Amino acid sequence: MSIIIKTPDEIERMRIACRLAADVLDYIEPFVQPGITTEELDRLCHDFMVKEQGCVPAPLNYAPSGYKPYPKSICTSINHQVCHGIPGPKPLKKGDIVNLDITVIKDGFHGDTSRMFIVGGEGSILAKRLCQITYESMWLGIAQVKPGAQLGDIGHAVQQHAEQAGFSVVREFCGHGIGRKFHEEPQVVHYGRPGTGATLKEGMIFTIEPMINAGKAAISELPDGWTIVTKDRSLSAQWEHTVVVTANGVEVLTCSPKAPPVPECVAKVPNLIVSRFDA
Repeated sequence: MSIIIKTPDEIERMRIACRLAADVLDYIEPFVQPGITTEELDRLCHDFMVKEQGCVPAPLNYAPSGYKPYPKSICTSINHQVCHGIPGPKPLKKGDIVNLDITVIKDGFHGDTSRMFIVGGEGSILAKRLCQITYESMWLGIAQVKPGAQLGDIGHAVQQHAEQAGFSVVREFCGHGIGRKFHEEPQVVHYGRPGTGATLKEGMIFTIEPMINAGKAAISELPDGWTIVTKDRSLSAQWEHTVVVTANGVEVLTCSPKAPPVPECVAKVPNLIVSRFDA
């Protein structure tokens, strides 16, 4: 399958879908408190997407080859859960870390983003550091994006920052092209060597979504067929933005008013466009 270069009209439609996905994270943020269940967070997000935004929750009943349909509208991955955690009845506790992964479909186009939350705002030193390093790693990957760069440049930047901090990079899951389909080419791995992989071209749209573990990189799948956890039960964090390659750099499509600011390590990168829209 080849990489799809988006037209200006398709890019504009992606801006809309990505903005809506990011708006869901802003909406749900005040509800991520001790005592709430991820099942309730899922219900709130579902109703907001469907009733307020007029969107379709992309994960609901999503069933790629070899998987049974995903049963919920968002993914909620807690503590040692790496990704694809299924919302359930267990209440969140103060100090938990949780990733909320949101993908909406609006007028046939997908918007995809995720964010880490520290429940109650007071996590352990390790939890806070892991979330911050993962966030910086994502942005350092984003900063590599421009026409003529290669996918390996992104993966190398992510891997170097995470591993220098003493953390490990999950290798089995990666970022992906996105548009009319949830998952398109290219696959955007979060490790590798600079100067390798597909060359980036203006109009490519894909996600960058590193999953970083506090312990070893090894993972396993729970019996539900979806939830991925760290084998050593160490904490795991993930952040995700959707980006488009512009004529001379990159535009981040999923930055909302409540999203954390661009970290200082990349804030002055030339031709980095952060489309932080009004609420």
